[in-house]
This record gives sequence, C-alpha cells and structure tokens, in this order.
Amino acid sequence: MGNAPLKLLLDTHVWVWSQEQPERLGPRTTKLLLSAAHENHVCAISTLEIARLVEAGAIALTTSLHDWVQESLGLLAATTIPVTHDIALEAYALPPPFHRDPADRILVAAARLRDLSLVTADDRILVYRAVETRDARR
Repeated sequence: MGNAPLKLLLDTHVWVWSQEQPERLGPRTTKLLLSAAHENHVCAISTLEIARLVEAGAIALTTSLHDWVQESLGLLAATTIPVTHDIALEAYALPPPFHRDPADRILVAAARLRDLSLVTADDRILVYRAVETRDARR
C-alpha cells in the first residue's frame, strides 16, 4: 500500500454497506474508507441506483434518502463525481469485454477517467482488467 494516498471510488453497494451494513466490508476496506489519508469519491449515478432500490422496496435506509446521502457523504468525507458527458461517452467505449449494466459502465468509466480505484464486491468488475479495483470484502 505504501504511503501514497489512495483515490477511491465506492461502488453503490459499498457506499450503502459503509453506512447500513459495515460488517459486510472487509477490515482493510473499512480502514481505507475511514482513513483521512485517502480520498473517498461517490458517483452521482449511485444516488440514482439507491433511489431506485428504495422506491422499489429493495432496501430500507435509516433516514430519508436526501438526509442519508448528505450525512453519509459527510461521514465518509466523500467527494461527488458528477456524470459528465466525457464519463457518459467513456461508459460505452470501454475496452471489451464488459457487461451491459449502465450504472456499472458509468462507475468504471468515472474511475478510469478520474484515475480512481473502484472499491467493489462485484466479481464481474473485479475481473475486468481495464480499471483499477479493490475488493471491498477484504
């Protein structure tokens, strides 16, 4: 790991786990996310994904979605990555093979363009060699 600060992009489920089910994160990941030495980033597409899951009843948060987003960003000292035109274009110009999920494509594109390491437990992303990843379960 060295002393260089890491620039981390949290996959949507990792963001949710960090607040709602921190026991699902591995000890190394927990330490990274809580360290002031590293940068945490969250992409706006993750808010859309969480909103969809809340609306569908697939997940329940401890507070309103608006408050949850603001509070969790503050607790993680996370910077928001907007979905820019460049990220949208990169999402469908990723080196093959990559799966079809648009949100995953946007997260990978954002990580690639912003030189971030994507923290995820998604095996489909972890085996994709065109982006730097960290396994959230470790």
